[in-house]
Amino acid sequence: MANNPNSSDFIIGILGTGAMGRGIAQIMATGGMRVLLFDTNEGAAEAGREFAERMILRAGEKGTISEEEAQEAVARLTVVAQLTDLAGSDLVIEAVIEDLEIKRKVFAGLEDVVAEDCVLATNTSSLSVAAIAAALKHPGRFAGFHFFNPVPLMKVVEVVNGVKTTPKTADTLVAVARRAGHEPVRAKDTPGFLVNHAGRGLNTEGVRIVSEGITDFAGVDDLLREGGPRFRMGPFELMDTTGLDVSHPVMESIYQQFYEEPRFRPGPLTRQRAAAGLHGRKTGRGFYTYEDNRKVLPPIADVPDTLPEVVWISKAEPAGHEILTAALSDVVEIDDGQKPSTRSLCLFTPVGRDITSAAIAENIEAERSFGVDTMFGLDGRRTLMGTPVSDPDLRDMVHAALAAGDHAVTVIHDSAGFVNQRVVATVVNIACDIAQQRIARPSDIDKAVTLGLGYPSGALAMGDSVGARQILQVLNAMQDFYGDPRYRPSPWLKRRALLGVSLLTNEN
Repeated sequence: MANNPNSSDFIIGILGTGAMGRGIAQIMATGGMRVLLFDTNEGAAEAGREFAERMILRAGEKGTISEEEAQEAVARLTVVAQLTDLAGSDLVIEAVIEDLEIKRKVFAGLEDVVAEDCVLATNTSSLSVAAIAAALKHPGRFAGFHFFNPVPLMKVVEVVNGVKTTPKTADTLVAVARRAGHEPVRAKDTPGFLVNHAGRGLNTEGVRIVSEGITDFAGVDDLLREGGPRFRMGPFELMDTTGLDVSHPVMESIYQQFYEEPRFRPGPLTRQRAAAGLHGRKTGRGFYTYEDNRKVLPPIADVPDTLPEVVWISKAEPAGHEILTAALSDVVEIDDGQKPSTRSLCLFTPVGRDITSAAIAENIEAERSFGVDTMFGLDGRRTLMGTPVSDPDLRDMVHAALAAGDHAVTVIHDSAGFVNQRVVATVVNIACDIAQQRIARPSDIDKAVTLGLGYPSGALAMGDSVGARQILQVLNAMQDFYGDPRYRPSPWLKRRALLGVSLLTNEN
């Protein structure tokens, strides 16, 4: 036994050699550790070894590692025929089916085989670490070690502490992850752990926006991808990629495991579409239609070309007024009066509020009132929003003004928080509450969402870029409008907004 994870003869047992197990075996061998592969299914362990070998040799051919390093890594892969052959392991990682009783039986068998100082880890993505550990004689040496598929490409791994996990156990897994070239993030044992927990806001808020009739699937995705937030994929593109048969059960499971916490509430939209078999790219149709595995893009609508004679821009939000005035001053005449003239179209830049409320607050006719989201600037795709009674011809004129200079514009129905404001505020708020509950350190939260979810920045850093006070203003306005505890701000966010410090500010 070589309990030092940095030792040259540190031995890792992999129990279960499917897609996850073989990927874990590959990175461990490449990281310089000896790997023993075992699977109860005949031929599965050898198939897993062969797959890992091919991937390692391919990396050598591509120059990612040297050919000598590839050969040495392949030599560290060994198939074993029975569970007792894992007796000499310093760490055993289980990667079998997501079934609590099966995993408990696996670890009960392992405890009879390995030494008392051998670390045991589960790659579970959805089961409670504490629930698996409950059947163990030595639960202190047990933890979650959750990798993401495909393991070699997804460079983050969650080290999940159960209630009885010792610091030494977690430290060993952190060291192993780093040696294998992955970034470990530490998390407490909670539903969804860290990555799936932090990722709730994007999908569920996107679904809620469409369910309210504010815009369609493409409207949400386009704004989040091309607008200020610059997500790599919008929620509906993402669910089509992962498959709604996977995404929807996760949404329901986390919601139920958190005792129906409103922040994680899914909507019937995804359940209905999953029941209809509209799972996404894999079935040829989801929220979008796919031909030859490529998304079929809807036709681009014509952009109106009649500009308004003059626009008035509300000063209720000074920053928004400045941004919108700068964007339109070379396009149309700006009415700079305290109140608009009778011939002016009226533009608002509310933070968290809808246009109906903004117009009524300034006693301006809703028929000529429109909103533009300036929270993330106007360099990317722009959002235009009207009231339920806004004149469509006047709306088209504002659209033309916003589109001048070849800017893309998405027109949506009235909504507190537009699209980007409410989605980003929801994402940031959930991350803040993960920090508040001490599930993970702020730096690990941000590392998890960038590496595990592909977000353009960490959720807390995203909140900082907008400003904690702005995020708090959006949430307060939305909670006031909807009366829904879904939007209640986290204490972590409230306090840092009041103090004027970064959301990444940790507490000692």
